[in-house]
Amino acid sequence: MLDDLGADVPLTGPATRVVSLVPSLTEALAATEPGRLVGATDWCTHPADLSVARVRGTKNPDLAAVRRLDPDLVVANQEENRELDVRRLREAGVAVWVTRIETVEESLASMSRLLAEALQVAEPGWLAEARRLWSAPVAPRLRVAVPIWRDPWMVVGASTYTDDLLARAGLVNVLAGREGRYPTVTPGDVDAARPDVVLLPDEPYVFTADDGPEAFTTPARLVSGRLLTWYGPAMVEAHAALATLQP
Repeated sequence: MLDDLGADVPLTGPATRVVSLVPSLTEALAATEPGRLVGATDWCTHPADLSVARVRGTKNPDLAAVRRLDPDLVVANQEENRELDVRRLREAGVAVWVTRIETVEESLASMSRLLAEALQVAEPGWLAEARRLWSAPVAPRLRVAVPIWRDPWMVVGASTYTDDLLARAGLVNVLAGREGRYPTVTPGDVDAARPDVVLLPDEPYVFTADDGPEAFTTPARLVSGRLLTWYGPAMVEAHAALATLQP
């Protein structure tokens, strides 16, 4: 079978020992087949009661610890994980499935195929509900900007999962026209784009009431980064939060 990048994944049957290097995929696997998940990164915070071996971070996984868990499959993501780590695992004989997700539609298709082909399980209820909720964009109703880092300031741009998620919730990303998927800007650039509200997530940069809103003249609102960037069960919660978002 082939992963999202067309690489061969040498599985001879359903994966029963899985290590996840992607927080959102960890949550998806734990919600679907928790008994098969044997390892996850330190950043895999959902579900809160997840009790599996930890293999360090998404960008610096402990590859020796991963191998010691004797997984028949490691799941990774093109954006979140390093190609070098994927290559080293494959060279050590570990099967790795890499996802590529830049839109809501891609997230649904990717997770559906991973569960059906690699784990050979029926589509879970949370995935069917996410597909129903995010089936089509709605009319634009609110202009937003989404910083993800400061010093330097960086924002969500086009060709990203978050940008597509916002659009499907009727939220227009006013900085989508900037070059790059995560353009570097100034707070003045953000205000000049005239969003109705600046959304400040708690990841990857942890914006707080005292760290972020003061930089803008535009009203700002703290939001869950998980709901803006995690595909998986978080998509159901994200719809409830974003579809009714007000300034």
